[in-house]
Amino acid sequence: MRYFNRFILIIVIFFTFINTSISKENIAFVNVDYLIQNSNIGKKLLANINDKDKKNLDNLKKKNKILQDLESSIKKKKNVISDEAYNKEVIDFKKKFQEFSKEKSKIVKEFNVFKKKEIENIFKKINPIINNYMEENSVNLLFDSKNIFMGAKKLNLTDDILKRINNELK
Repeated sequence: MRYFNRFILIIVIFFTFINTSISKENIAFVNVDYLIQNSNIGKKLLANINDKDKKNLDNLKKKNKILQDLESSIKKKKNVISDEAYNKEVIDFKKKFQEFSKEKSKIVKEFNVFKKKEIENIFKKINPIINNYMEENSVNLLFDSKNIFMGAKKLNLTDDILKRINNELK
């Protein structure tokens, strides 16, 4: 009798999950990274971000080079100048290095804020296009493909949405 009750319970649970998993919802997926990297507006955005990043890196490299040169000149003077003058130069160098570190942190933080804001702006522009596409094609759920393990190619709407984004955002 005990086994019969367990068997009935297992069958009830099994059929409960089968009924909820069969769905009439129209589901699809897109590769959001591909959309951003290959759309016209996304290419402009990425070029803008890369340019700003390159300028920041060049600026930081120049300042780092100046600090390295200063450090090597201080090391060369170690045996030539008095201990007091040497210690003063070392302290000045440490202050400059701390300022450089603070500036570097500030630049990185500002760049991350800039990058986040630019990506948010592009999503504000492409979200209405994607929503319209979903309404026109009766798509109820749209997933990012990086969260999909496997799916039928007919459910991948990346190319269709990319064409629409490029047509509407020139």
